[in-house]
Amino acid sequence: MHMIAKVLAAAALAVLAAPVWAQDYPVREIHSICNFAAGSGADIVVRYYSDRLSKLAGKPVLVENKPGVQGTLASDYVAKSKPDGYTLMITPASSTLATAPYIFKKLPFDPLKDFAPVTSVASLSFVLAVDAAGPIRSIDDLVKSLKAKPNHGFYGTGSNTGQVAAELFKEKMGLSTVYVPYKVTVDALTGVVGGSVDFISYDTTWAVTQHPQRIRILAVTAAKRQSALPDVPTLSELGLGEFDIAPWFGVVVPAGTPRPTIERLAGWFNQITNSADAKQFLARAALDAFPGSPEQMAAHLRTEAKRWERWVKLAKIEPQ
Repeated sequence: MHMIAKVLAAAALAVLAAPVWAQDYPVREIHSICNFAAGSGADIVVRYYSDRLSKLAGKPVLVENKPGVQGTLASDYVAKSKPDGYTLMITPASSTLATAPYIFKKLPFDPLKDFAPVTSVASLSFVLAVDAAGPIRSIDDLVKSLKAKPNHGFYGTGSNTGQVAAELFKEKMGLSTVYVPYKVTVDALTGVVGGSVDFISYDTTWAVTQHPQRIRILAVTAAKRQSALPDVPTLSELGLGEFDIAPWFGVVVPAGTPRPTIERLAGWFNQITNSADAKQFLARAALDAFPGSPEQMAAHLRTEAKRWERWVKLAKIEPQ
């Protein structure tokens, strides 16, 4: 009986310990990893949510930018981090995770197995843009200009989504424009303004901060026009058929992170997304609010993986 009592007591303590442990989280700073460089569209979103999260969690949330290899350097870092809730990633998950297996021949992580989804937060479009000071004012102008150049010129981007959007555009317009990868957004801006590339394919969040002073946005890649760019047509409107590339941001933590911690984070992130302040921020950043649950985000990732597998093949993108 004495042994049974000990076992029962230990079991009772274990049951009580979980909620107490979850209730105490976090007890120190949280590290928020960003796949892209400071000042990029993704960075703007990451810093906004990290700042609001620190207020709800009552602890500092430190943003760490780890750009490179179209977001996979940061993803690999998070996948290999301790699953304790103190390292998270706010990322354009449909591109950095769902698309990655089809863009790269070999990944150092499994996008669907090495992360635990927390929740989605926002969705956005991408744009095709040119130098604002140049003569190109429409997609037709751009195509004519590219077809007059050897190899149909150059385009630049720094993400999987930007590459897929541009390659689909090329495929539909019969172009062989050469892809120039950029690690830092400001380099892409310098490239298109300086003439090193003919157009760039970037997220609307960053692009609206440069339009119309530095770049001219010719079209958006989503199925519908964006509220921040009501006068800019969609590629579908311009006769490119079904063209709907609208990636979304989500939050992930390393696989194995305790469920109570994930649920607490999901609650905080959804509280942020549903706030009036966040809706104003998202609108200014050309984003739409997209709250959810861990289960819903996991389902979105699986669906997106199938879509992007088809799109990458259609665009004839050779894995790097």
